[in-house]
Amino acid sequence: MFVDVAKITIKSGNGGDGAGSFRREKYVPRGGPDGGDGGRGGDIVFQTDPGMHTLLDFRYHRKYEAQNGEPGSGRLRQGKAGSSLTVKVPVGTVLRDADTGAMIADLNVPGENRVILRGGRGGWGNVHYATPTRQAPSFSQPGQKTKSYDVYLELKSIADVGLVGFPNVGKSTILSMVTAARPKIANYHFTTLTPNLGVAQMDGMAFHIADIPGLIENAHEGAGLGHDFLRHVERTRMLVHVVDVSGSEGRDPVEDFDLIMQELSQYSEKLAERPQIVAANKTDIPGCEENLEKLTAHCKEQGIDVVPISAAANQGLQTLMRQVVQLLRQLPQDDAPLEEERPLESLEKGDEYQVEVRDGTFVVTGTFPDQLLRAVNLEDPASMQYFEKRLYESGLVDELRRLGAQHEDTVDFGGMEFEFWD
Repeated sequence: MFVDVAKITIKSGNGGDGAGSFRREKYVPRGGPDGGDGGRGGDIVFQTDPGMHTLLDFRYHRKYEAQNGEPGSGRLRQGKAGSSLTVKVPVGTVLRDADTGAMIADLNVPGENRVILRGGRGGWGNVHYATPTRQAPSFSQPGQKTKSYDVYLELKSIADVGLVGFPNVGKSTILSMVTAARPKIANYHFTTLTPNLGVAQMDGMAFHIADIPGLIENAHEGAGLGHDFLRHVERTRMLVHVVDVSGSEGRDPVEDFDLIMQELSQYSEKLAERPQIVAANKTDIPGCEENLEKLTAHCKEQGIDVVPISAAANQGLQTLMRQVVQLLRQLPQDDAPLEEERPLESLEKGDEYQVEVRDGTFVVTGTFPDQLLRAVNLEDPASMQYFEKRLYESGLVDELRRLGAQHEDTVDFGGMEFEFWD
């Protein structure tokens, strides 16, 4: 089954918590702090695999989480780092943020390894907080927490040449004649339901050709199959625009050419400007001469060459392929991303908080109160001094004053109630 779109959830590993520990040895009654640091969380890494050609696997496995770092322990022992998770995808996969639609990464290089989400840093053990005046800190630093993201995977075929045109104009027949690919061929519309890839060779050059399912009017809006598969011609270096000049279905080849060009430009201006050759197909059918002449004149005005062919009779295909090779040799390889990449922010920000007043109580929520409460020992005076210092440094005390907090007002800080002293 060919699958070219999938939605998955990814999350890198949390950092392990630092340890709040003290040396306990015989004849050493006050050994001092010896809490080790937490281990770093594992990364989420995407790797392009040339052996993969579909996103089918992601229909059944949707959640990908790297391993968390382990917490530190006494005797300055650092927690073990979490294992990174490598997710293999086909070459040509684009990652998008499911919430914003922004492109996270364009993975179009075979064997590429890209870190998409970094693991959280491990927290410091209490040994780091010892000072000449605070020799026995009972608090430590929690590991950094990481965010979870829903992302879309979109597969965009990697091909040098894209075959485009209306349904039943002979694209699949051309592919079967010039490559070893064997797409399904029949005399009805939408025989081709998925993109087909083949490798052609001509004049000592090998190149990939993609047969794209037939486009129809308003394909860029989702009509027919176009909306699903136009993405597969975005990476092509050039297009072969296949037009039926026989008029066997009562169509005008000039109108067909213009309609497909309009659909390409409305989907992507860059796609419509891609270098192309028009393959005027079915020239073996009597009565096509007038249509061929009209199409050739119309395309010549736009600087586009027209090559008469009959794919079914294997006529003119060598001429077409030679012109394709000549054009490809003039075109540069372009590995640049299709859009601007916007990497994800892996970590939760530890200093974020929100304050609101509910029935006279000042309620503080966010990552700041959650992480600070995990880091301190509320029963220890030295730890409470550190707690108070962090409240001032974060600007929370000033924010409470600005909102009208008075002496002895109740402050709900991450689910724990305190009195405001000022």
